[in-house]
Amino acid sequence: MAGGSLRLLTTPLHPTTSHHHSFATKLFLFLTLLPLSLALFAFALQWRGNNGINAIDDPVTRWSPDHGRLQFPGMRGSIEVQRISGDAPASDVLCGGGERKRRRGEFRDWKFGVDNGTELRPKICITGSTAGTLEQILPWIFYHKVIGIRYFFLFVEGKGASPQISKVLERIPGVKVIYRTKELEEQQARSRVWNETWLASFFYKPCNYELFVKQSLNMEMAIVMARDAGMDWILHLDTDELVHPGGTREYSVRELLSEIPKNVDMVVFPNYESSVERDDVKEPFTEVSMFKKNYDHLPRDTYFGNYKDATRGNPNYFLTYGNGKSAARIQDHLRPNGAHRWHNYMKTPNEIKLDEAAILHYTYAQYSDLTSRRDRCGCKPTKDDVKRCFMLEFDRAAFIVASTATEDEMLRWYQEHVVWMDKELKLKLLRKGILTRIDAPMMIIQGLKASGVFTSAITSAQGAILKASSSSIPSSNSSHGFQRESISSKKIGGNHKFHATTRKVLGVGALETLAEAVPPLSPPRLR
Repeated sequence: MAGGSLRLLTTPLHPTTSHHHSFATKLFLFLTLLPLSLALFAFALQWRGNNGINAIDDPVTRWSPDHGRLQFPGMRGSIEVQRISGDAPASDVLCGGGERKRRRGEFRDWKFGVDNGTELRPKICITGSTAGTLEQILPWIFYHKVIGIRYFFLFVEGKGASPQISKVLERIPGVKVIYRTKELEEQQARSRVWNETWLASFFYKPCNYELFVKQSLNMEMAIVMARDAGMDWILHLDTDELVHPGGTREYSVRELLSEIPKNVDMVVFPNYESSVERDDVKEPFTEVSMFKKNYDHLPRDTYFGNYKDATRGNPNYFLTYGNGKSAARIQDHLRPNGAHRWHNYMKTPNEIKLDEAAILHYTYAQYSDLTSRRDRCGCKPTKDDVKRCFMLEFDRAAFIVASTATEDEMLRWYQEHVVWMDKELKLKLLRKGILTRIDAPMMIIQGLKASGVFTSAITSAQGAILKASSSSIPSSNSSHGFQRESISSKKIGGNHKFHATTRKVLGVGALETLAEAVPPLSPPRLR
């Protein structure tokens, strides 16, 4: 029996039993090592973060002041940045949207000089005409610098040409200030644009028509300046408009235009219109985040299906224009085609319209805009005379109200026609996509303001401002000429019809066949 037992104990194990034993051993080792490996990995990530190396490159960390040299969308290099579309879900829109909860970027270490990133292409410039104040112009300039604009050609007049404002603008790197002087207007009166017929239907008319002519003449000069400065693209904007480079990874207009095919001459930015929610807005760029989308960015059925709700009894879907603004590639024979478009003397430009990017137009965003527009125009508040002064119906109606109504009546009219006070209607149109939240410009400008960028720009110019203030009032021969005699477009045009007639008789060029300038146009109407 003992021998039999010994033989039983020494009999080799069956192969199946041995296999199960090996598998169990490996499983035990795996379950033991897995949590240890995960713990070591977590420790490694924490150790890297504590040593100043961010393992996860997110916008909040990147824009924080503890991150060394600040990186913001549109800065030099390819930076992986979370896209800032500004479109908040419908549940958030009435309280400001999710984007507003992000931590604001700081700009104390920013270098806004034109030599920062000279190798970056394309080089983009903006030209504009303004009589505005620093409260509006400074946020406009520095916001566009952040998103990739390289140079600014600013034509100033009125309050904008005063030394308290112009001296500050002159000291900002990348800003060229051009004063509307008698010499400038005489030079423009001899320009090619003035002596052609495509702009002629806007001559000899006041208010908006006169402004339209000035803008076109300024754009003609800005093309030459942009070419001399080595720019690749030029864009015309007013100082109540901001570029929204939607659809770009870096929230950068440079990135946007760098992806445009080489055979494209002009890109059109459809405009969105500000939809204010209060009647006491003081700083539209930092207080307004709701916008009405352009027809071009909406399905046709959505646009016309909600047209009456979106219009709210006003003459059109938008209060003012709806045909956007455009950027043109700098090239031979480029010319303006009114304030909204560019053209070319030798060819029909190849034009595309952008699907996501837009111009944000902050129109009538302040209650005071009613009276300021009224004070700039000397037309009579009658239905016939306002047609001579304003191109768009809402501007005409607003001018009549501002000229004839009492203060209480004017405020009530503003609340009914401009301010979006009906929360249910807002929520409905936000869900339909007619209205949208775009917070990125607000965040950027708030960050600039909090970082003291605007204050620094003013402080750095204090010496020049004091020097200009202590000097005597310049004569009509002063180079800056902010007290100069200004010639209206009617006065400039004194004898230039003769030149156009002579050119036609002599058959010089085929310019008489050029299409008329593109004016500000309203969006499509519901028939």
